[in-house]
Amino acid sequence: MSLSISAQSALWFLPFVAPICLYVAWSDMRMMKIPNMAVLALAGVFLIVGLLALPLADYPWRLLHFVVVLLVGMGLNAGGLIGAGDAKFAAAAAPFIALGDLLFVTVVFAATLLAAWVTHRLAKHSPIRRLVPDWESWHRGWDFPMGLALGGTLGLYLALGCLYGA
Repeated sequence: MSLSISAQSALWFLPFVAPICLYVAWSDMRMMKIPNMAVLALAGVFLIVGLLALPLADYPWRLLHFVVVLLVGMGLNAGGLIGAGDAKFAAAAAPFIALGDLLFVTVVFAATLLAAWVTHRLAKHSPIRRLVPDWESWHRGWDFPMGLALGGTLGLYLALGCLYGA
């Protein structure tokens, strides 16, 4: 397996992105919200670290990923299909993903979403719930903290990019 993202780029991004992804997952489970601060931090990491991690010719094209995903996310949010925080986080995450890896990331997202959903539902009905009984995500019926899957996908993609990047 070989990914389009370079291992060097993934290594540059991962230490900065991983804590943000963990915070987004935790925050979304706790409050069913992805804070704007986390989205801005993720975008800031790309704006700064991206200048060091990517070839200069790729940098503006990766910024275009942000614009495209933000517009699509706004449309999906307006249609009530996803939350605003999910749309904003996906847009901020988009520049980190090499276009050649889009199909791979889609498959990783599908697997991560399924795993996150099953794990969240199992945890909801396990002793783990007693550790954090006030988390909003326990009380939302079928509503799901998508930040768990979105953050997991970006973190996993960059980790795999460190191992299998071009």
